[in-house]
Amino acid sequence: MHETEVNVSFDDEWIVIQRPDGTVEKVRWIDLKAIIIETTDDGPFGPDLFWVLVGENDTGCVFPGGATGESEILEEMQKRLKGFDNEKFIEAMSSIQNNKFLLWSA
Repeated sequence: MHETEVNVSFDDEWIVIQRPDGTVEKVRWIDLKAIIIETTDDGPFGPDLFWVLVGENDTGCVFPGGATGESEILEEMQKRLKGFDNEKFIEAMSSIQNNKFLLWSA
């Protein structure tokens, strides 16, 4: 699977992740508890960055960096989520090691 085959979309209520095998993950904006970027040392042979959207009651979703719609959801998070840490985002994007970066928490 290539990262661009994963589609990220959203509306006023939901964030939806669609995978090429038909699997759908979703979380409601109001249920979000944290936004984390997890980096790996797998690049360039595998995905080296994953967005982890943590929701209430074990809800949430994960999608790889490079997913279709990533830029749009990032822009929406920056607008919608007060306290979104752009400096941590920049730090995460330049990481080439296994690490976790908390970008936002409720």
